[in-house]
Amino acid sequence: MPIEPTNHIWMNGEMVPWEQAQVHLLTHTLHYGTGVFEGIRAYETDRGPAVFRLTEHMERLHNSAKILMMDMPYSVDELVAAAKAVVADSGLPSCYIRPIAYYGYGEMGLATTNCTVDVAIACWPWGAYLGDDAATKGVRMKISSWTRHEHNTMPPASKTTGNYANSTLAKMEALRAGYDEAVMLNPQGQVSECTGENIFVSRHGRLLTPPLVAGALEGITQSAVMAIAADHGIECSIDSIARSDLYIADEMFVCGTAAEVSAVNSVDDRDLPCPGPMTTTIATTYADAVRGRIDKYKEWNEYIDE
Repeated sequence: MPIEPTNHIWMNGEMVPWEQAQVHLLTHTLHYGTGVFEGIRAYETDRGPAVFRLTEHMERLHNSAKILMMDMPYSVDELVAAAKAVVADSGLPSCYIRPIAYYGYGEMGLATTNCTVDVAIACWPWGAYLGDDAATKGVRMKISSWTRHEHNTMPPASKTTGNYANSTLAKMEALRAGYDEAVMLNPQGQVSECTGENIFVSRHGRLLTPPLVAGALEGITQSAVMAIAADHGIECSIDSIARSDLYIADEMFVCGTAAEVSAVNSVDDRDLPCPGPMTTTIATTYADAVRGRIDKYKEWNEYIDE
């Protein structure tokens, strides 16, 4: 989906006009993938824009940087305030927010010793990542030929920019084969995650989602889905999932900031019930929660005007 420019991008503490938010050609992260980032959404509510679990996203950004031994120059609170300022400046009722921390100009070897750590936050309008009707009609999945990297290759717990070359290869393979998204397996053949979403599978009346040890990112939307499921009396467990479990699932959905809650209608051309009752219940509740319509989940809504 094309990016629609907004007024400004926050860069290293200053609001910079959109078209002037540029970096040097020899920026370290451009060459070596040594940045960390987040994907966050602000939703329109009765009280104005509210960012979904903004503080937790900025905490995860800090944790990603720590894993890379990157010294973040801004605190979580400063980044939260900056993100709110960017959204307010845009005037958008809802939007996607992209914070990124990266090594800048100063070193062109692999070492980052002489590089600055630069931080930027942008936002823009962005619709449903897997399609506006993904929650009801579902998406077609295929098992990727590309293996999800394991913990001693590239740490999957960090949202590192370079990690997503792995995801891009899998995504493009799926799209060119006529599918909407790819399922990635870890080196042991267990289900890990999609290219940018966590996976939930229903078997025998309970939901399963892969463990972190399988290479899945610890998802913020994933944890919200598990809380919603529990509140609806749906048993949900973190457990290993085999490829064949997907083919015979009672229902399946994926979730993430960009994808929100999206149903899956098939995996490797094996049709699945879609949308299943658990998917419908969770997707509907999630859509209301992020828009501030459910008091029980109000702590997830961080309002721009606060």
